[in-house]
Amino acid sequence: MNLDGETNLKLKQALDITTSFQEDSSFQNFRGLIKCEDPNANLYSFVGTMEFEGENYPLSPQQLLLRDSRLRNTDYIYGVVIFTGHDTKVFQNSTPPASKRSNVEKRMDKIVYLLFLVLVLLSFIGSIFFGIWTKEDLVNGRMKRWYLRPDDTTIYYNPKKAAIAAILHFLTALMLYGYLIPISLYVSIEIVKVLQSVFINHDTQMYYEEADKPATARTSNLNEELGQVNTILSDKTGTLTCNSMEFIKCSIAGTAYGHGITEVEWAMARRKGSGLVSELKEEQSRIEEMSDENKISVKGFNFADERIVNGKWVNEPRADVIQKFLRLLAICHTAIPDMDEETGKVNYEAESPDEAAFVIAARELGFEFYERTQTSISIHELDPVSGRRVDRVYELLNILEFSSARKRMSVIVRNEEGKLLLLSKGADSVMFERLGKYGREFEKQTREHINEYADAGLRTLVLAYREIDEEEYEAFNKEYSEAKNLVSADRDEILEEVAEKMEKDLILLGATAVEDKLQNGVPECIDKLAQAGIKIWVLTGDKMETAINIGFACSLLRQGMRQITVTLEAPDIKALEKADDKSAITNASKESVVRQISEGKELLTASNESPEALALIIDGKSLAYALEDDVKDMFLELAMGCASVICCRSSPKQKALVTRMVKIKTGKITLAIGDGANDVGMLQEAHIGVGISGVEGMQAVMSSDIAIAQFRFLERLLLVHGHWCYRRISTMICYFFYKNIAFGFTLFFFEMYASFSGQPAYNDWYLSLYNVFFTSLPVIALGVFDQDVSAQFCIQFPLLYQEGVQNVLFSWPRILGWAFNGVLSSTIIFFFCALAMEHQAFRKGGEVVGLEILGATMYTCVVWVVNTQMALSIHYFTYIQHLFIWGGIALWYIFLLAYGAMDPNISTSAYKVFVEACAPAPSFWLLTLLVLGATLLPYFTFSALQMRFYPMYHQRILWVRSDGHSNDPEYCNLVRQKSLRHNTVGYTARLEAKAKRILKGDVSSS
Repeated sequence: MNLDGETNLKLKQALDITTSFQEDSSFQNFRGLIKCEDPNANLYSFVGTMEFEGENYPLSPQQLLLRDSRLRNTDYIYGVVIFTGHDTKVFQNSTPPASKRSNVEKRMDKIVYLLFLVLVLLSFIGSIFFGIWTKEDLVNGRMKRWYLRPDDTTIYYNPKKAAIAAILHFLTALMLYGYLIPISLYVSIEIVKVLQSVFINHDTQMYYEEADKPATARTSNLNEELGQVNTILSDKTGTLTCNSMEFIKCSIAGTAYGHGITEVEWAMARRKGSGLVSELKEEQSRIEEMSDENKISVKGFNFADERIVNGKWVNEPRADVIQKFLRLLAICHTAIPDMDEETGKVNYEAESPDEAAFVIAARELGFEFYERTQTSISIHELDPVSGRRVDRVYELLNILEFSSARKRMSVIVRNEEGKLLLLSKGADSVMFERLGKYGREFEKQTREHINEYADAGLRTLVLAYREIDEEEYEAFNKEYSEAKNLVSADRDEILEEVAEKMEKDLILLGATAVEDKLQNGVPECIDKLAQAGIKIWVLTGDKMETAINIGFACSLLRQGMRQITVTLEAPDIKALEKADDKSAITNASKESVVRQISEGKELLTASNESPEALALIIDGKSLAYALEDDVKDMFLELAMGCASVICCRSSPKQKALVTRMVKIKTGKITLAIGDGANDVGMLQEAHIGVGISGVEGMQAVMSSDIAIAQFRFLERLLLVHGHWCYRRISTMICYFFYKNIAFGFTLFFFEMYASFSGQPAYNDWYLSLYNVFFTSLPVIALGVFDQDVSAQFCIQFPLLYQEGVQNVLFSWPRILGWAFNGVLSSTIIFFFCALAMEHQAFRKGGEVVGLEILGATMYTCVVWVVNTQMALSIHYFTYIQHLFIWGGIALWYIFLLAYGAMDPNISTSAYKVFVEACAPAPSFWLLTLLVLGATLLPYFTFSALQMRFYPMYHQRILWVRSDGHSNDPEYCNLVRQKSLRHNTVGYTARLEAKAKRILKGDVSSS
C-alpha cells in the first residue's frame, strides 16, 4: 500500500473464517454484516466487526486495503467496499498544500506597494500643479497656455472648473505613470523559477545512480530561499545514516558476541589517540580474515564471531539460551519470505530494515524462516543434538503489534510439543521493567552491553520470552477477542491494556545491536555547511548515547567542545517517578530543566569571552518542558548560542514544535530534512522541507518542497544552486524596478515639462512594448544563467553563502540604491535630450524637433541605457544573454522601421520618424552615445570604487580568479580563513581546534 507514500511491505490478511472462500461459487450463499467506524483520515487504524453466521469477528487494519494498494505475493483477492467517494481515506487526507512564499517575494510585494504610493504621490503632485495652472490659464481674457484653448475647451482644461480638471488629471496620471509598477515582473519571475527548477532537476552531480534518483524540485516558489538558510534541522536515521541496517553484534545470556567495528568506534578512536586506532586496525584485519574464511557477504548481516557462526553456537556454555534467542529472531516478526526459484535462496519483505536484518541474522546463524501462513510460521532449525537442519512449524496464535507507544512487539505461538510461548522484543526502556523475578539472570551484563552498543552508535533491542499455561491463554484470548470486537474510539487503548497483562514476568535472553551506517559524504557535507555559517540541529528518536556518538562520527561534535546536557535522569527525579506523584514529578522536572538551561546560559556567556565552542544535548522528556511558553525563549537563546544542538528521544510532534519555534522566534530561514513519515510535521513547519527518498518510503518526499536521494547533495543544493538562485532573483528584481523607474520617471519629467497636461512622451505602442519585447528577455536570461562565481568557487569558499543569509543582495539599502540609480538615469536621459534638442535645428530645413522626435530619441536612450546596464550587471555571459541584450536593442530599431512604415492612421506619431527624421540626423546618434555614457558613468564609478575599497566577498573571489591565484593554496586559504569561526562544527573546525591545542601546549611548555 502506498497511499501513505511508504513503499515498504504491509502484511494484509483475511479473517480465518473466510480464508476458505477461494472461488466465485463460495460466495453464492454468503451473507454478512459489517459494522465499522465512521469515515476518518487515519491511515493506520480501523475499528470494525463482521457478523457472519451469528458470530462477530473483529476487523483491523490488517483486513483493510486502501486505495492505490498493490498486491504482492498473491494473485487476486475477494473483498467488499467499505468506503467510497469522499468517504475514502484518500479524500479524507486530501488537504490543500501548505502555502509557502519566500521572504524575497514578500519584500518584493512591499516594494510594489511602495512604488504604488510613489505613483499616487506623483499623480497627486501633478494634479495639484495642473489644477493651479489650469485655474490661472485664463485671467482677464489673457491665456497663458493658449495652445490648450482654455477659452473654448472641454472640462479637462476648463479654468472655471479647475478642481474637477485636477481630479480628472489625477486619474489620467494614475494610468500614465502605471508603468512604474512592474506587472510583468511576476510573470518573469515565475518563468525564471521554473527554469531554475529544471536546472536543479537535471544536475547530474545531485543524481544518485545507485537508486536511479535525481534531485527533484517539487515547488519553484522557494528557490531563492535555498540561498538564505540559517538553520538546518535534520533527522538522523535514514537522513544522516543509510537506514540500511546490518546485524553486527549481540548479547546472549550475558555474553557479548560480534567483533565488528562501527564507524562511530573509528571516530571515537581517532578522538582518543593513534594508539587505539592501531588496535582497531589490527582487529579489523582479523575480522576481515575471519570473514574471508567464512565467506560471509550478506546484505543486512555484518556479523563475525567464530564462537557462534557455522553452527558452532552448540558448543557454547549456554547453547540452550542461544537457541531460544535465535528462534525468537526467526519467529517474532511480520516479514514475508520470498523464494527465488532460480537460486532457491529466501529473501524477505519486511516492514522495516531492522526487522529484515533480524530475520537474515537468524537465517545465517542456522534458523531459516521460509514460510508464513495466517496461522503458522515454518522454520529450518539447526538441531543441537543431531547437528542437522530440521523443519519445525509453529502455530501462530496472536500478534501483539509494535507501536510507538508500546515500543515492543510480541507473538504468541504453540510449538510442536504443544507448549505455548510468548516471544517479545522491544526497547530496553520498556522491556527490563517487564522482566519477572526469575528472568533477570543476565540483566546486569546485558545492560552493560547495551550501553557499550549505544556508545558505538548501534541501535539495540531487548529479547525476552515466557511460557504460558493453557488457562491463562484462554482467559487472555477471550478478553483480547472481545477488545478486538469493540467498535469504539478507545479500542486501541483497551487492546494495549489487555496485551500488557500478558507481557509480564518475561525471561531475558539478550539484546541485538544493528548498525545504521553514515551515508557517504555526510561529514564532508556538514563541514562545508558549517563553514558557510549554517547552524545544524539534529532531532532524533535515538538514545542520547547513540546520538552523541553519531554526532562525533559526522563531526557535529569534537573533542574539547563543551557539552551542555539537559536531561531528567537525575536521582531525585527517578525517586519521584518511583513514588508516582505526578504533580511533584512535573514541578520538579520543570525546575530541573530551567536550572540546567540557566547553567548552560552561564557557560555560554563565559565561552563568548574565550574561543570555546559549545554543544547542547537535550532528551525528549526535558524537551517537553523546554518547549513550554515560559521556558522556550530561554531554551532558544541557549540553543542559538551553541555550535550544534542534538535533541534525543524526540517525538514527531516535538520535531515539528522545535522547528516552529526556531522559525518564528529567530525570523531566519529554516530548512528541515528527513526521510520518514515521522518527519512530515517538521518538513511542513520549516520554511523549506527537503525529503530524502530513502528506504523508509516516499511520505517525507511527498510532503517536501525539494527531494534529494542523499544528505551530501544538500551541500551543492544550498551552496551552489541556493546561492545562484538567491543572487539571480535578487538582482533580477532590483534591475526590474530600476528599469521601470528609469522609464516611468521620464514620463513624469516630460509631464512637468509639458505643465502636467496629461500628454504622454511616447507613442502608445512604445509604452505597451517596453516591458514585453525590448527589456524583458535580458532580465529573464540573467535570472536563469548568471553566475557571480563558478560552482567550484561556491564550494571552495563556503562563506560566500553568508551573502544570502545576511540578505546583503536584497537589503533595503541595495533596493533603494537601485531605485536611486533609476531616478538618476531618467533625469539624465530626459534633461540631456530635452535641453539638447529644444532649440536645436534638427532637419536640413532647419526645423526644430517635435514631440514625436523627442519621444523616439528619449525612448532610444532608455532602451540603450537599461540594456547596457544589464550587460554591466552580468558576471557570466552566454550566447543567449548576448542575443537577448543586443537583440533587444536591435529589435527596437527594427520595430521603429516597420511600425513607422505603416499607414499614418496606424503608426500615428511614429510615421517614418526614424527614416525621415532620426536616422539622417547625426545629432540623434551622437546624443544617444553621450546620454549612454553619462547615464552609466555614476554606476560604473560606484562599482569601481566599491570593488577597490569595499569589496564584497564574491568580489574578493573574483579578484582571486582574475589574478590567477585560484590554484594557489596559500592565497586561497587567506581568503577562506574568514569562513572559519570558533563556534563552527565539522572536521575542518576540529583540525583547527586540534592545531590550536598543540600550539598552546608548545607555548606553555616553552
